[in-house]
Amino acid sequence: MSFTLVQQATPRLHRSELAVPGSNPTFMEKSAKSAADVIFLDLEDAVAPDDKEQARKNIVQALNDIDWGTKTMMIRINGLDTHYMYRDVIDIVEACPRLDMILIPKVGVPQDVYAIDVLVTQIEQAKRREKRIGFEVLIETALGMANVEAIAQSSKRLEAMSFGVADYAASLRARSTVIGGVNPDYAVLTDKDEAGGRQTHWQDPWLFAQNRMLVACRAYGLRPIDGPFGDFSDPDGYRSAARRCAALGFEGKWAIHPSQIDLANEVFTPSEAEVTKARRILAAMEEAAKAGRGAVSLDGRLIDIASIRMAEALIGKADAMARA
Repeated sequence: MSFTLVQQATPRLHRSELAVPGSNPTFMEKSAKSAADVIFLDLEDAVAPDDKEQARKNIVQALNDIDWGTKTMMIRINGLDTHYMYRDVIDIVEACPRLDMILIPKVGVPQDVYAIDVLVTQIEQAKRREKRIGFEVLIETALGMANVEAIAQSSKRLEAMSFGVADYAASLRARSTVIGGVNPDYAVLTDKDEAGGRQTHWQDPWLFAQNRMLVACRAYGLRPIDGPFGDFSDPDGYRSAARRCAALGFEGKWAIHPSQIDLANEVFTPSEAEVTKARRILAAMEEAAKAGRGAVSLDGRLIDIASIRMAEALIGKADAMARA
């Protein structure tokens, strides 16, 4: 273990992150009754320019009047390259003590996060806010991905990163037709078999980007969250995309439609078998420690201190979900 120890972000249950347009109060009321762990009320892409001001008012009223239970409540502000951003932050942070986090879109450099941090810090001091606002940033441009490690260290408020596949694909000029989906042209062709036949194996065009963001998050104590899957009529496609990310180490995924919430919660909730095995690992290591051994075999496999860390992390996540 390195002598450099990184403080972990504020722990939050983050299996599903539901996007709700700030211009639609009806959707906000319905979302409060959903099973989503995190909800972000959107002021950016889901809101037309002429509706931005009214959307802010809708969000202020919703955050103050609706019972959101134990959900983590977040707003997605407009980008720093727009004149909407500063009023998004001021109008809502000043008026909404229930707000937990701010989602910052299209972050390209650490200074983008710093700018929002300065503004939020001043508001918290002026209003004597007792609850500290956390940040989630969207990595959705080539510039943001090129600077992802520096961005991950940009603010003590930073808790999570999301991968925004649609804008990222546009930034790369990638040939993408489905948000979060794959492309049949991104494939490899096997050599010919004895009969001259060949097979085509589709590849995941987003794997490199997801992995790079994931490493930055885990290196600096943040939660990695996968972004949207655009075809909400394709639950199998959504579940497959979520499983790939869960296997890599992501903690959750966006839901752009209520039908995707349960899918995300299902995929990112440890199974009973996984939790049982993790508890067996801890029990086996405890017995080994009593016997003065640093490693032990369980079910024919070696387990050691690294196994303990993985087991403890999984059990901690399962316990948090049980309390939700």
